[in-house]
Amino acid sequence: MFWGKKSAKEEGKLSGLKEIPELVQKYLTAERKMDPNLVKLLRAVERKSTNGAGFNIRVFDHSEAIAKKVEVKDYTSLDESPGLILYEGLFDEGARQVKLEEKKKVNWDSPIFTQDQIQQKIESLKEPGNTVFFYTARGGKHGGPLGMGAAVIELNPNFPGQKQKKYNVYTVDVIDMQPANKGEKSFDSDKPKDIARWIKNIHDKRAYSS
Repeated sequence: MFWGKKSAKEEGKLSGLKEIPELVQKYLTAERKMDPNLVKLLRAVERKSTNGAGFNIRVFDHSEAIAKKVEVKDYTSLDESPGLILYEGLFDEGARQVKLEEKKKVNWDSPIFTQDQIQQKIESLKEPGNTVFFYTARGGKHGGPLGMGAAVIELNPNFPGQKQKKYNVYTVDVIDMQPANKGEKSFDSDKPKDIARWIKNIHDKRAYSS
């Protein structure tokens, strides 16, 4: 049977943050049609099931948790942050069974722009203070479909003031697919081509988890 008895000592035993178990990875790719490369970058927390054999499991994006300043130590850490949970359910290695419910739908299919496309979007900024942003796969920020926040380009509202350049470039955490705030200024420039080249170096497929 999928569910069975266990000792009281085992019930509710918690595990720390870990990679998604292989059995659950296979379920997510085969049954939920998730990109296997993405599945490997997500994280899980588990506890021994209190209702029978196997484990309760919660699957989440650790990078988003960092962006939201939620410290996930174990399964119960997500009790007060249910919005971080992507999948929740049970799995049993012995019975080779998985039962998960999707708790949050995320559009992971973020377009990857070419350097020319990035430059065109920057040059399309017309009004002072207007911004455009690009998700990033590397850097010091977190969250978003590429895992490492976003780069925000602003048409400098103080340009052409003294010692002011046309564009300000910021890096920022991403929450729910949008920049969480204005972020930290990285540099300024008058050259959209140089900015586009810099962004292209960090705007790529998601490669690792935080």
